[in-house]
Amino acid sequence: MNDHEDVVVTGLGAITPLGADAASTWSGLLTGKSGVSLLTEEWAADLPVRVAAGLPVDPVSLLDRVEARRLDRCEQLALISSREAWRDAGTPEVEPERLAVVIGTGTGGVLTTLGQDDTYEKSGARRLSPYAVPMLMPNGPAAWVSMDLGARGGARTPVSACASGAEAIAMGLDLIRAGRADVVVAGGTEACLHPFTLAAFAQMKALSPQEHDPETVSRPFDADRSGFVMGEGAGVLVLERASFARARQARVYGAVAGAAVTSSADHITASDVAGQVRAIETALRDADLGPADIGVVHAHATSTPSGDLAEAEAVERAVGTHAVVTATKSMTGHMLGASGAVGAMAALLALREGVVPATRNLERLDPGVGLDVVAGANRAGSWDAALANSFGFGGHNVSLILKRP
Repeated sequence: MNDHEDVVVTGLGAITPLGADAASTWSGLLTGKSGVSLLTEEWAADLPVRVAAGLPVDPVSLLDRVEARRLDRCEQLALISSREAWRDAGTPEVEPERLAVVIGTGTGGVLTTLGQDDTYEKSGARRLSPYAVPMLMPNGPAAWVSMDLGARGGARTPVSACASGAEAIAMGLDLIRAGRADVVVAGGTEACLHPFTLAAFAQMKALSPQEHDPETVSRPFDADRSGFVMGEGAGVLVLERASFARARQARVYGAVAGAAVTSSADHITASDVAGQVRAIETALRDADLGPADIGVVHAHATSTPSGDLAEAEAVERAVGTHAVVTATKSMTGHMLGASGAVGAMAALLALREGVVPATRNLERLDPGVGLDVVAGANRAGSWDAALANSFGFGGHNVSLILKRP
């Protein structure tokens, strides 16, 4: 039996291809909005893939300009979404030593790394930015957020590819359960839309080569899917010990009831059904729930031919086919290290609001998928618990169990 005190979610923050905050992102998911478009910049003209999911606003416009100059884009996004989540939580009064930050990322400040390398090659060492190192280091987002909030309980950075944001939430859960923190600001951030990264992912055949109608390219579980669409963004949740949140009469979105992190130790990029099943089953045990308790599944579902089938099999084996499934990357694209945190947020809001967003572009369900994937129109209902999956290159498997208030 799980005898841990509940860990609740009291604040949400996001900046995604659907909007500059959590509310507009959730609204975009419910309306079936697409954040995917054709890259028209000159630098993208000769790329093998020119479809991506960029942000609808320049993050610099949401920060002090002097502050923004010292930050890589992924750090900017983490700071923006963390500040929103903190305000949304009511700016908790917590001892600095009892406040921790966990922000995951897949690539860190890769835009700074590539940009500063170009500067070095063209102009020499003396033209490099004095801020280059703190801008490019993967722990930069967590470090800046910790300084912004005065958090002295630890600033941690899980780097586990596309599972990074979900693993950050799992780590935040562990910190509170272990008694090392009362409040944890946890999530993920990613900003790597660049010719090099797009070309590299295209070279390994992970990205869809289609570009005729960009908004239809990301199509998880559809029989005609052909790869994922790279996106950027950030998502952050404020996690609190239930008694701490109760004492300050905080509004609660729901709870992170369980989590599990497994490693497939098999193939560097291939999906592993057995590893995913282990993650889901372990997370269920951690939450003291059974397969029948899961009413909603937020699937990792990136829109790759093999990945979607592997996850569908894993969910069917570990949970069954009764749960309602959604795949929101059909609208946001794949935000890599940020996707797990935004997915957990969507699953939590689906439970709280009683509505599961429809998977966009799902016109013909792959016959190998035996799940109840929501398509066409949103699904209304009442569910008590949700599963949110995140899987990353390197064999990283993370499953989160969320419960409604």
